[in-house]
Amino acid sequence: MLGRLRNIFRVRDLRNKILFTLLIVAVYRLGSVIPIPYVDYDAIQAFQEQADRGGVVSFLNLFSGGALTNVAVFALGIMPYITASIIMQLLAVVIPKIEQWQQEGQTGQKKITQWTRYLTVALAVMQSTGIVFALHQGQGSSLLGSGVIPADLVPNFSTPRVILMVLTLTSGTAFIMWLGELITQRGVGNGMSILIFASVVSALPFQGGSILAEGGRLQFGFVIAMGIAMIVAIIFVESGQRRIPVQFAKRVVGRRMYGGQSTYIPLKVNQSGVIPIIFASSVLYFPVLLSNVIPWQGVQDFINDNLIQQDSLFYIGLYTLLTIFFAYFYTAISFNPAQQADVIRKQGGFIPGIRPGPPTETYLAKVLNRLTLPGSLFLATIAVVPLIVFAAWNITQFPFGGTAILITVGVALETMKQIDSQLMMRNYEGFLT
Repeated sequence: MLGRLRNIFRVRDLRNKILFTLLIVAVYRLGSVIPIPYVDYDAIQAFQEQADRGGVVSFLNLFSGGALTNVAVFALGIMPYITASIIMQLLAVVIPKIEQWQQEGQTGQKKITQWTRYLTVALAVMQSTGIVFALHQGQGSSLLGSGVIPADLVPNFSTPRVILMVLTLTSGTAFIMWLGELITQRGVGNGMSILIFASVVSALPFQGGSILAEGGRLQFGFVIAMGIAMIVAIIFVESGQRRIPVQFAKRVVGRRMYGGQSTYIPLKVNQSGVIPIIFASSVLYFPVLLSNVIPWQGVQDFINDNLIQQDSLFYIGLYTLLTIFFAYFYTAISFNPAQQADVIRKQGGFIPGIRPGPPTETYLAKVLNRLTLPGSLFLATIAVVPLIVFAAWNITQFPFGGTAILITVGVALETMKQIDSQLMMRNYEGFLT
């Protein structure tokens, strides 16, 4: 392993990319601890103590690396961009123009990226406005599922101050987008994924220490063992795929023969990645937001008892069902059997034993549905098992352990593959050999 690490730094271009990526991550982490203007810094401490007790919106704090509870410049984190990307993917199903852009290659992708940026800024403006008013009205901790904060985080509330705070939070989100694109262009790996990875990993030591303080050494050791087992399971499932063989017919052009090659379509067991968990958490978060404006006490009590408390059976059951549903939903969006069958037919290919056209479409849809079931159950297990274990031991910290591990392992594997491919191009032994 040490020899392989030395191989990375022997290549000047690869070494510069890694150092540049680390520099951008350091800038990102710095922006996660710088508070926005006009915030009562003394009240932030009490806000953080209550927010550490868990809650649905702690998911946002996970993706911001603690910047949300710090009321920092990067408080919104990368979530507006993730939400905008998901919305654009969903709109591609109902808007033909976006679907046409997807089929135009690099040119169409640039248009989709540009509109994703616009949508990200719009979402950041709305979310930052809601956060500023919630912090002023004493509802900030309620948004995190912990009751009401003891003090107003935004004293001397006025329109100019609100505008400046909203602009600061929105600019922070736009700056994060730029940092992610810089990593993608000049660094190693996908920029947005690397920033999410940095946010998640930065919270692990604190959460691990909290588990040790709350549960003791026995519980802490069990959690570590469970985490290692989950890492092994995630690597095993993420690497698993069903390879659909595709054979291309031979054809003669002039005196040369073309085609006759064979390849395969890799269908992953977990085709949707971590997106279903993000979808499910977002859906569960929406009623919590509404509870701050709904005047009906009965509805507020139901949300507080079932959707804010993650140890409730209602929350765990609904979280499981939503994760499985969105796994099927996102897989159906990301992989179109009809389009794939049409591409194979136009290229003169066929699946052995399956006729081209509609029979190929039916076959691909059948295989995809069979793979999605174990993949969705795997995601639900990864997301729910830590909640059940922590609820049994009355541990309030580490509320998104399964999600955090799934993200870190997935991003680490993809980044290692990119580094490995660059090492192999330069005749060095890679990590995955």
